[in-house]
Amino acid sequence: MSNVKGWVLVLGVLAILAWGMYRLVGTVEQTAARLAPLQGLSTEVARVLHPTPTILPDPVTVVHRIQPLGRLETVQYTVEKVITAEENQGIWGPLFGDRLLFVAHGVVIAGLDLGQMGPEDVWVEQDTLYLRLPPPEIFLVTLDNQKSYVYDRRKGLLTKGDIHLETEARKAAEKAIREAALEDGILERARKNGEAFLYQFLAPLGFSRIVFVHATPVP
Repeated sequence: MSNVKGWVLVLGVLAILAWGMYRLVGTVEQTAARLAPLQGLSTEVARVLHPTPTILPDPVTVVHRIQPLGRLETVQYTVEKVITAEENQGIWGPLFGDRLLFVAHGVVIAGLDLGQMGPEDVWVEQDTLYLRLPPPEIFLVTLDNQKSYVYDRRKGLLTKGDIHLETEARKAAEKAIREAALEDGILERARKNGEAFLYQFLAPLGFSRIVFVHATPVP
């Protein structure tokens, strides 16, 4: 008899727990249903305060020119420069001045434009191959926009600043990066790398010697 009472007691406790869980789940569902509109409103408010930009490219594309290229890129420089751009400095600087520091990360690519070569620039004498290569040149100077940034900007109390100041700093940065690469000898490296590449490419043709003739650079 005591066993029967024990089982009845256990079943009663389980029934109470089951009923409690049922009520708890129902309460949670009701609460979630009441909060759903608020969550939707919160999402809309977040979209207004922090909008995601929409980029819509113009579907019309105009191709102005198609030109075949024979450029052999042989060297790439990665250069960092700090550019200071300023205006209205001096005694009136605190009121009307504008000054920024721009950290520029740029890439300079140089090589040989083989498209400038003609039949007269390649000839053979006995078992020697002669090539008159065009002078090395810089093909590209560009800024890495993901790594370039305005480090500091200070405007006077009575000015909103020049909206073109950063653009001018970027132009100056490209020029400075180009000059830095030239001073470091990028053109000479481009020539040597180009000759080494062409030698490896032409050596299997069976010539005993391959001679590169340097064209007179255009001033």
